Amino acid sequence: MSTEDHPAPRSLAEALRVRDDASLAALLRRRPDLITPVPTDLTQLATRAGTRASVVRALERLDRFTLQTAEALAVAGDPATYSELLGLMAGDAADPAVARALPGAVAALREQALVWGADDRLRLVRTARELLAPSPQHPSPTGLGPSVQEATAGMSPGRIQDIVAAAGLPSTHDSVSAVAALTALFTDREKMGALLDGAPADSREVLDRLVWGPPYGQVTADPAPRLRWLLDRGLLLPTAPGTVVLPREVALHLRAGRAHRAPEPVPPAVEPAAAHRPQVVDTTAAGQAYTALSTVEELLKDWDEGGPAVLRAGGLSVRDLKRTAVALDVSEPVAAFWVELAYAAGLLASDGEADERYAATPAYDEWRERPAAERWALLAEAWLTATRTSGVVGGRDAKDRTLSALGPGLDRSAAPEVRHRVLTLLAALPEGGAPDAEAVLDRLRWERPLRAPQGPREARGEDDLRTRLARWTLTEAELLGVTGRGALSAHGRALLGAPVVHRAQEEPKGPGDKLPVHHRPSAPVPLSPPEQAVATAAAARLLAPLLPEPLDHVLLQADLTAVAPGPLRRPLADVLGVLADVESKGGATVYRFTPASVRRALDAGRTASDLHAFLAEHSRTPVPQPLAYLIDDVARRHGRLRVGAASAYVRCDDDALLNEILADRRAAALRLRRLAPTVLAAQADPAALLDGLRAMGYAPAAESAEGDVLITRAQAHRTPPRSAPEPVPEGPPVPDATLLTAAIRAIRAGDLASTTPRKPTDSAPLAPGELPRTSPAETLATVQAAVLTGEALWIGYVNAEGGASQRVIAPVRVEGGFVTAYDHTADEVRTYPLHRITGVAELADDRE
Repeated sequence: MSTEDHPAPRSLAEALRVRDDASLAALLRRRPDLITPVPTDLTQLATRAGTRASVVRALERLDRFTLQTAEALAVAGDPATYSELLGLMAGDAADPAVARALPGAVAALREQALVWGADDRLRLVRTARELLAPSPQHPSPTGLGPSVQEATAGMSPGRIQDIVAAAGLPSTHDSVSAVAALTALFTDREKMGALLDGAPADSREVLDRLVWGPPYGQVTADPAPRLRWLLDRGLLLPTAPGTVVLPREVALHLRAGRAHRAPEPVPPAVEPAAAHRPQVVDTTAAGQAYTALSTVEELLKDWDEGGPAVLRAGGLSVRDLKRTAVALDVSEPVAAFWVELAYAAGLLASDGEADERYAATPAYDEWRERPAAERWALLAEAWLTATRTSGVVGGRDAKDRTLSALGPGLDRSAAPEVRHRVLTLLAALPEGGAPDAEAVLDRLRWERPLRAPQGPREARGEDDLRTRLARWTLTEAELLGVTGRGALSAHGRALLGAPVVHRAQEEPKGPGDKLPVHHRPSAPVPLSPPEQAVATAAAARLLAPLLPEPLDHVLLQADLTAVAPGPLRRPLADVLGVLADVESKGGATVYRFTPASVRRALDAGRTASDLHAFLAEHSRTPVPQPLAYLIDDVARRHGRLRVGAASAYVRCDDDALLNEILADRRAAALRLRRLAPTVLAAQADPAALLDGLRAMGYAPAAESAEGDVLITRAQAHRTPPRSAPEPVPEGPPVPDATLLTAAIRAIRAGDLASTTPRKPTDSAPLAPGELPRTSPAETLATVQAAVLTGEALWIGYVNAEGGASQRVIAPVRVEGGFVTAYDHTADEVRTYPLHRITGVAELADDRE
């Protein structure tokens, strides 16, 4: 809207009133808290936009230069002109980079309703000015102090006249004009320069120490001559006993007009620090993606028969986390990441039993049956959108309690946004480009400066939450296979919805080769759930060809090992996992056959002939003789001893073998005694007796009460169906297009009803937002008259839920206790019960 079309707005509400729907939609999209609930009109929207909580939230989402612009407006006049603001930002040297970036910053502040008014009358909303303007309690980030007028507010008129005289100005008749003259002197470059040219060198040193802030200093009751010279001329002004301040106008002169020491109009660049061939990045990421799948499967397989117990306060104990880390052969923070990832994906939960434990969910069994690429895509999407943050495990909450994996208090609402933003920065680089981590962190600090603590990082001692989230994101993306060698993979780009850049014929040959910085893909924006589902499917399609095909064979070796040269198909992997123990992992997995592992397979119901046939079918090499002998030897001894419940007994057809057991000192703890030549009784339960005999090197088998051998297959423990944890959003969600359209329509309707001129009446004027009140007879008569004349009316209406609203209608027909009218506020024909209309009022004839 141009100023020719509308007069200069006198309030934020008037400024919002002249905006078009697209501009209002942009405001509500950037500040979704303003639409919860939907304001009744634009006046209420403006009021809500000026509340402290909403303004703080909006300021926290400004980038550094836009925030610096707002800070400059807070120390400028109210209102300020654009040229005044430009002078504060660019200084006397008129920095061209600042001049180019400033219009965009002002437009961003206007869009978010933090600034309103034309360029000749820019106004920062009052709450933002209160938050950003300098005060003794809250110093300005600019380092500026109060103005001369503010600093001299409590000074005696005589003292002000003394300062005016010492500064070489003529005396005035009142303090107001004296302060104005002093302000004019301090803002006049030539006169101020001449005044400072006569300052002693040590007085200039005092000014140099205060010029960039903090502007306050301490003085004694008898100031030194260098300070007395400054105090006499108002270059330092007393604010409290023993405290002086450098006036804002003096500081700006010494700063050459700049409000900030270092304006940052351009965000820190994120450039490739290393370059890799995209194919190398993709294959590296794919290898790590397969490792991620194997790790999650190993974790849940370890908890297949029931995992660790749930702490009373929720979560894993420190001991259980350490055990999990040892089982996965990773560090404890990495173990916490995998546990939390499985939980976020809905594959892991507590079983809800009296003795509550963690276990896999039924969704895990469905997940295992999917193709590998789809399984990875589910994990990656869960990670990208989860608010639970494993990086804080081991830290302390607000009540100084330790935060445990899978426990409460791990949600960090900013996590999804930071993850998406970090990956977006990687996606903006050429394919194969890996940035320096500090460059990414510097960019994030520029984009959200109020979320980061002030001062050098070395002085702070620790990073802010967003910086830590970004560091964790870079590490976790590499663990998960979203990135490879620090660069975003093709399937990682697809996961964000970013286009995959077409690869040229010539690829960089190594880290020393620089990738071209031009031809970058457009930065993706957060996706809606349906869009994310499409992007996740695309990522799975790109990853699928890079993952190794599952094998149906192993290589048996004479040293009682089997080598799996790649991932195994699930039936083969499951059987081999029972028959042998995993000795080492990597590109190839090495399994070792032992008497205990073979006995485990026999306990699960396999026979020796079954095992021989299985190995012969799935081995590309002949079955080694030592392995065949091992199976036959264990099978021959397996089940000769039978253990059952008496409380427990051992029976065997070979009484010599029972004599051998009785003579063994290791059997003393079992307290065995002979009942018959072929039967021993034990004062131990069957499970303890089985374990004791196996520890002695025997191969007993359990039997039922009928004398049949019990097959002890491990029973997988599953929780009842569980849904994945819902992310905890950071503030109100961003409204979609449908909600925005409906909300803007409702706001405009309410504003039309509240601002449409009404004809004057004899009754007292209504307060803003108050509904008109007329008797039922007056309401009916006025509506019937409007039907005949075709004029519009202003009505108050209460719906069936008790919601009150104001509407502008043009009645068409009145019958049966209902009025049918064209509702200008809803832009459609509606029917209203007359008994729900609180009152009517005629509109002024000069309305537009």
